[in-house]
Formats: sequence, C-alpha cells, structure tokens
Amino acid sequence: MSGDDMIIETDVVVVGTGAAGLFCALHFPQSTNVLVITKDDADQSDSFLAQGGMCMLRDEDDFDGFFEDTMKAGHYENNKASVEVMIRSSQKIAQELIDYGVDFEHDGDKLAFTREGGHGRPRILYHEDITGKEITSTLLENALKRDNITISEHVKMLDVVCDEKTNECYGLIVKNADGDIDVIKAKYTVFACGGLGGLYKHSTNFRHITGDALAIALKHGIEMEHIDYIQIHPTTLYSEKPGRRFLISESVRGEGAILLDKNKKRFCDELRPRDIVTADIHRQMEKDGTPFVWLSMERIPEETIRSHFPNIMKQCLEEGYDPTKECIPVVPAQHYFMGGIKVNLSSMTSMERLYAVGETSCNGVHGKNRLASNSLLESMVFAERAADEIQEKMKAADESRFAKKADSNISDIDMSLYDDDEKITAEYKELVLNEIDKEKSRHE
Repeated sequence: MSGDDMIIETDVVVVGTGAAGLFCALHFPQSTNVLVITKDDADQSDSFLAQGGMCMLRDEDDFDGFFEDTMKAGHYENNKASVEVMIRSSQKIAQELIDYGVDFEHDGDKLAFTREGGHGRPRILYHEDITGKEITSTLLENALKRDNITISEHVKMLDVVCDEKTNECYGLIVKNADGDIDVIKAKYTVFACGGLGGLYKHSTNFRHITGDALAIALKHGIEMEHIDYIQIHPTTLYSEKPGRRFLISESVRGEGAILLDKNKKRFCDELRPRDIVTADIHRQMEKDGTPFVWLSMERIPEETIRSHFPNIMKQCLEEGYDPTKECIPVVPAQHYFMGGIKVNLSSMTSMERLYAVGETSCNGVHGKNRLASNSLLESMVFAERAADEIQEKMKAADESRFAKKADSNISDIDMSLYDDDEKITAEYKELVLNEIDKEKSRHE
C-alpha cells in the first residue's frame, strides 16, 4: 500500500443499512464511532421491502406455540437455543422500536396482530403492508441524528483486511463513491449485507444484493452454514417485465386469500409453510401448463384490502389488476436466504473481530425454511447482541496491540489487486453459486 492511499479509521464499521445494520449501529454509545457503509442509497435495502410484519411473543402461554411453529417451518433443523433467544427477546425489541417511533397498528389502545402462513395464531405486529419500510426508515432517521454514526452511500465492499494466520479482521477494502479504493481500519467489523437475491433471475430482492460478504467469507476460510438453504416465496406478482419481483405478502393469505388453478379451483392449503405452498404451486403450474396460478382475495372485505394492503393494492392496479374485483396472477420467486456466515449467539463469526447479522448470517434460527415474519425480529435481536458483545470487548481490549497488527496488515496490501471491481464482482458471484451447488450435492 502506498502513502497516497486513503485510510479511514473508525471504532466499528457496519456494512449495510437494513434493519440489522442500523439497529446494530444504534446500540453503540455516543463514545463509539460507527461508520455504516452501503453500496447503493441508504434506503435501498431489502428490509425496506418487507411487507407482512414482525413476530412478537403475545404472552407466556404463546411461547410453546411460537417455538413449535418456528421449528416446524424450519423442518426441525433450527438451533433451539437461537430460537429461544429470539422469542424471549421479541417483546423487548418491539418496545425499543416503539420508543424509536415505529407506528405499529393498534386495536384501540392495544397493539394489533395479524396471522400468516405457518403460525398457529395471530402474533405479527404490522404497519399497513409496509412494515419493513416503517421500521427501517424509522431506524435510519434515528441513525442520521446520532453524532457518532456516519452513513456513507455508494461505497462497495471489495474485501476484508485480515491476517489469516491469526484469524483476525482489521477492517475493509472498499471502492468509494468517487471510484477510489480506500481502506477502512476498524477495531470491529459487522457484516449486515443482506442475502443473495441479485444472483438470481427471479427474486424479490434488490438487484445489488449479491452475497458479497458470503464470497469474502469463502475466500478467507470463514465458516459458513447451510449456504444452499434458499427460500422461494410462494406468491409474487407475475410479470413479464425484467427486474425485481413484487411480493404479495403472506399476510394476504393469512387474512383469507386463496390460491386457484387455471379453472379457478382451489388446490392447496394456503397457510402451510412457504416451502410446502411453493411446491404445491409449482406442481399446479406444471399440471396446468401455465406460468402462474391465481390468487383470489374475494374472502377479504374490500375495506380490509384497502386499509391493510394499500401498497399491494396500488401495485396490482399499476399492473392492470383490481384485487377487490378479480384474481391476480402469482408465481414463486427467490426471496430469502436461511444459510450464511456461521455465527454464535452473539453474532460472532469464526474470525476474531468480525461479526455478521441479519440475512448474511446463519445463527440457526430459521433452520431449513424461515417462518413468515421472523426475519425482521431475528435480524434485530442478534444485531443488538453483536453490539453488546463488541462494547464489552472494547472495554477490555489492548488497543495498542490492535493498532500495531492492523497497521502491519494494511501496509502489506497490494491495492492493485482491487483496481477492477467488476472482475471481482463476477468472481465473487461464481464463487458463491459454485459453493451453493457443492452444498446441494452434499445433501443429495
């Protein structure tokens, strides 16, 4: 590395401005400098797209049901300890969000709950049909007010700065908004980069969400888990237009919508877990010889459709369908990633000073298949736990040792290796997809 190259120093660097990244950043004290980077605009994360809601334990009598619903959806491959931590933390997380200013729907003076597929009872907090946007935009507003948090947009992560011999991370190598390659020197690094939908032709994810952290982890031998556990959402609005698919929330079926074949006959139980409903739809499409099936909202009162699902209503009308009067065409599409970088209950990876939260990580909560509306909750529960552990470690850390090791590793970087970021992106895509195929073959 030459003397002309830029080194940015911070206490913590967080990669991603979704719910996990922002919630993590907000849980550091004002005395901790946090740099949050994102490779697009700050509001272009998949968390903003989440429609259905966020699960919350209703009361102690609900624990066993919530636990069983999560385990059953995950084919009992879930980490039981992670599931318990998530459920037990849910009321605290919900209250923190309300304190930040999130406006969940109410039934009188009490919180209102909806139900989605795989849930034995209504336990999902929501805001119309744009819960993710309500939560994540509120977190972003709060983060922007904090003096210790800096948010840098259009900064692309290219690699981590690390010593593979000592298995320790010292920050990142990034391409900044001006096109220059910089080094971010950080005492702790948190991956909150989302999933990998951008690698797939049909996905509900933003196109720039391409699994960068997964590729970097694979490159440096950081432990992964279940990288082939990729969830397909049963119902996205069918369109022949290219680009991201618009999701028709599971809560629409939770409120009474049904799936119909080409003859407008019902063919499945719409409230079973996502992977099962997806398989039912694929079988029906093959049987009918059609590229979609129909979703009917005729059982839902028109006022409920307009008040609970205004965004879905708007999108359907733009595509030429009025769901209050007719069926809409739906098709499964890649939606969520249950696998990821393996982490413990504090979201620490197998590399020292490196944490991963949200969809990028795999703490085992979701097992083989995610239960509806557990993702926002899980991402924030374990993002807060990451921030808590990092703070404890910073109190006891030998900062002189860190600085010496970090400076030594940074000085050895050959920055010319990162000149062609498009080539790196292509290599990373191939690396991740190849690993997914390998993992699939191991499970066959």
